[in-house]
Amino acid sequence: MKILKYTLGLLLSIFIASCSSDDHDTMEDLTGQTGSLILKFDNGIGNQDFIFGTTYTNFKGETYQLETLKYLISNVRLTDNQGNTYTYPEEENIFIVSEANGNAAGEIYITLNNIDAANYTHVTFGIGVDQERYASGADGQGDFLTTAQDEGMMWSWATGYRFMRLDGTYSSPTKTNAALNIHMGSVGTSVDNYKETTLAFPNEVLVREAKEPSVHIKADIAQVFDGLTSVSFDAGYAQVHTDEITTGVIATNMSGIFSVHHVHND
Repeated sequence: MKILKYTLGLLLSIFIASCSSDDHDTMEDLTGQTGSLILKFDNGIGNQDFIFGTTYTNFKGETYQLETLKYLISNVRLTDNQGNTYTYPEEENIFIVSEANGNAAGEIYITLNNIDAANYTHVTFGIGVDQERYASGADGQGDFLTTAQDEGMMWSWATGYRFMRLDGTYSSPTKTNAALNIHMGSVGTSVDNYKETTLAFPNEVLVREAKEPSVHIKADIAQVFDGLTSVSFDAGYAQVHTDEITTGVIATNMSGIFSVHHVHND
């Protein structure tokens, strides 16, 4: 009986060691491997798709329609399941998410190329332009400076970038089809409205040479007006440009509009 027990124990030990060896042998070696990742930004209003010219209502009961919707994303960083952080190259790490450039599904693609292969669990990005990039001057902006100017995302070099542009009209109990222009940004170095957000993925994003995974990021534009602070257009938030208070409120609200809906590991 003892011999049988010892024999079974020996066989079990050999089996476990064999399985461990097989698992080790089949683990992926990602050394030197790179791949691409697509961030798909999908703007909406609550649970509705965003559509230009559609009338929406804020928590204050004011209605609004938008004809321009665009914002800046920068400093994209990815965190893997080992806690390592990959930062996209600085010279390429700034993008304009413009609703006008959306596909038939209303998604705006940001494709990150040649990033380190890994199993990623989080993405972090900034909304707007940080002070270090701004301080690098015109030379430090590279080709993006021209792009931003062409897209109407700058006031002038003295005051810097518009981090977001929401243009349209609104109506309230006292006004009908009044102008609505939300042009939040930092004001030189005196008012810093740059914010960052970190989003967890519902499952690991597998970046590999033979894969091109995608992350579907929902952006609830309604939260720009009804996020941490609900604002009224009639109370000074119909024209947001360089004021320290109104731009700060909108910047904080803007940092909370994003969430990851799902990921694809194609």
